[in-house]
Amino acid sequence: MTTAPDFLADALGHHHAPAPDARIVCLVPSITELLCDLGLAGKLVGRTGFCIHPRDVVAAIPKVGGTKDVNIEKIRKLAPTHVVVNIDENAKPTVEKLAGFVPHVVVTHPNTPRDNVPLARLMGGIFGAEEAAARWCLAFEAEYAALHAAPKGPARTVLYCIWQDPWMTVSKDTYIAAMLAELGWRVPDLGTDRYPRFAWSQALVDGLDAVLLSTEPYRFTEDHADALEKQLGIPVHLVDGEMMSWYGSRALAGLRYLQTLK
Repeated sequence: MTTAPDFLADALGHHHAPAPDARIVCLVPSITELLCDLGLAGKLVGRTGFCIHPRDVVAAIPKVGGTKDVNIEKIRKLAPTHVVVNIDENAKPTVEKLAGFVPHVVVTHPNTPRDNVPLARLMGGIFGAEEAAARWCLAFEAEYAALHAAPKGPARTVLYCIWQDPWMTVSKDTYIAAMLAELGWRVPDLGTDRYPRFAWSQALVDGLDAVLLSTEPYRFTEDHADALEKQLGIPVHLVDGEMMSWYGSRALAGLRYLQTLK
């Protein structure tokens, strides 16, 4: 028995045969955008309410709840052949329920910027957009090379905040931390959780060069940054959460955005 090419293996190692006539429900906002940019919007029969890009395209695609509170019955009625999920964004029990009636569950888990290349190849290879995926990968490689050809800034230790009440940050094994690492920046080790809670302390602040407040998932603003900077006495910057955390299509702009942070 022959197997599908290696690039059609998903994050769990499950191989997927090409399915150019697929009916896709995508539960990952950044991948919904990627599928649209690869010319696959016509195959999307469902998306989450957080799948907001590209706005003019996704408006016509039915919503099936959020990334965490998926409406199983809505998906069942849409009769998809494939559902695209992500290990970080979608709850395992939900995915297991979907696997009970959706023929193909495609699991993704990009952890570094360079993981976008096999991600694009996987989406293009399964859903019949190989050429578009190849063009996207070339564009990504060009942006990645440009980032690393640019002058390097100083190494820094930064705390990237994604939430307050409680305060939460990212661990070193997340996509966001890997984006920061492209600049030579590191995040502090605050425990074993991928998205640990923390409390402010002088010891923590003394080990930082700066604090970064993300515009998502918590909607930090410049007012938050100004107030926290006065409180801590170190630089606090507002950063675009989509540019830092959305893999797929937005990673191209994300690599360019990194150069503005140096």
